[in-house]
Amino acid sequence: MGRQLSKIRDESKQTWSLAGPAILTGIFQFSIAMVTSAFVGHLGAVELSAVSVAQGVIAGFSYGVMLGMGSALETLCGQAVGAGQLHMLGIYLQRSWIISVATAMALTPFYVFSSPLLKLIHQSNDISEVAGKYCIWIIPQVYAYAVNFPLQKFFQSQSKVWTITVIAGVVLGIHALLNWVFVTKLGCGLLGAAMVENASWWLVNFSQIIYLVSGFFPEAWRGFSLLAFQNLSAFLKLSLASAVMLCLELWYYTAVIILVGCLKNAKIAIGAISICMNYESWTLMIALGFNSAVSVRVSNELGANHPKAAKFSVIVATSTSALLGILFMAIALIFRKQLPKVFTDVPEVIEETSKLGYLLSATVVMNSIQPVLSGVAIGAGWQSLVAFINTACYYLLGLPIGALLGFKMKLNEQGIWSGMLIGTLIQTVILLLITFRTKWQKEALQAEERVRKWGGRIELQSPLQ
Repeated sequence: MGRQLSKIRDESKQTWSLAGPAILTGIFQFSIAMVTSAFVGHLGAVELSAVSVAQGVIAGFSYGVMLGMGSALETLCGQAVGAGQLHMLGIYLQRSWIISVATAMALTPFYVFSSPLLKLIHQSNDISEVAGKYCIWIIPQVYAYAVNFPLQKFFQSQSKVWTITVIAGVVLGIHALLNWVFVTKLGCGLLGAAMVENASWWLVNFSQIIYLVSGFFPEAWRGFSLLAFQNLSAFLKLSLASAVMLCLELWYYTAVIILVGCLKNAKIAIGAISICMNYESWTLMIALGFNSAVSVRVSNELGANHPKAAKFSVIVATSTSALLGILFMAIALIFRKQLPKVFTDVPEVIEETSKLGYLLSATVVMNSIQPVLSGVAIGAGWQSLVAFINTACYYLLGLPIGALLGFKMKLNEQGIWSGMLIGTLIQTVILLLITFRTKWQKEALQAEERVRKWGGRIELQSPLQ
């Protein structure tokens, strides 16, 4: 019994050493958009809804793609670290940058033509017009995502996380100050909010790049190399699998916002849903911290051929995240009437948001477990399998049920959110079954083969340029 408790304590310590700074980094970086919404919300209901649609639909779409493309590094870098192939990490990072920047270029037209695209999916004209202008102003953000996410995965795979956490925290403080100056005091409105948000994201990137090239990674970063242009097709394949897996999860929330935008009283409904999603996404950063931690732990242990350690890390991370989810569920229930006032002064929006409190609290618990299981999938390289599961649970079950409850049963945003919750519940149950029936010894052998095939021994023969 004592030995088992010691194992749990040691694993918890390793998990928290990764999850703690990852959680803080996620909260700080997510709060950039959250702070923007809080300041813009006091400009008016249309402005709040427009920015919510811009962030939730267009920017959310891009965020999912870019995060997914960068997440291939979690599998490859994590398993390379476990196998002792540190020399390949810088090459992987540069490959991810090449693919991510090309992806950002492909996504730019979605920002440029966002207004007609939003109208095409039946969003109201006034919201679509304002959101369209805002999307054009925040185009630099999609390129910031392309640089940021690969960098974060590079740092996390080596457990070098506290510096990027400090960077994110300092930038968030600067972001809040600049919003107060330009949006509130100088009255620059949405344009000021967009420019401040762009500047904040690029300040994060410049600070992280300085950290990268300052000599703290002598083995992993040896400068730019022509090897980055080799094996791009194989790297792209895993990047796309990662992107599809994560995008299907993140776009689920985008689809919910689109459905809500089709309701009769769209301005109030979108405002209420966006406030709930802001809180839910903030708590989701906790689970995503454990997502990153368990991905690193699983990939490192599989790369080092320690299958039992990989399995144990899954159990500890999932249990810890679930307990924290219960805590935030209680907060959502207790303060369901006070939380909306942080984002808006409109009484109707406050009332509608408080009605969603019970569904919000249930979603918080569910999303304390599901992202951790997705982290296991990334660490083990199961992206393609999870993509199929996500498609079935979210788009063939959750959204149709939500549309039925919301429109046919006249439950409006509460019905749409209920359908989303049902899809998430089914997906979580399936992932739990898969995870705890996994043969971890077999996964360790596959990790060894992946390192050999995608870098390791093959590319070790080629000198760095």
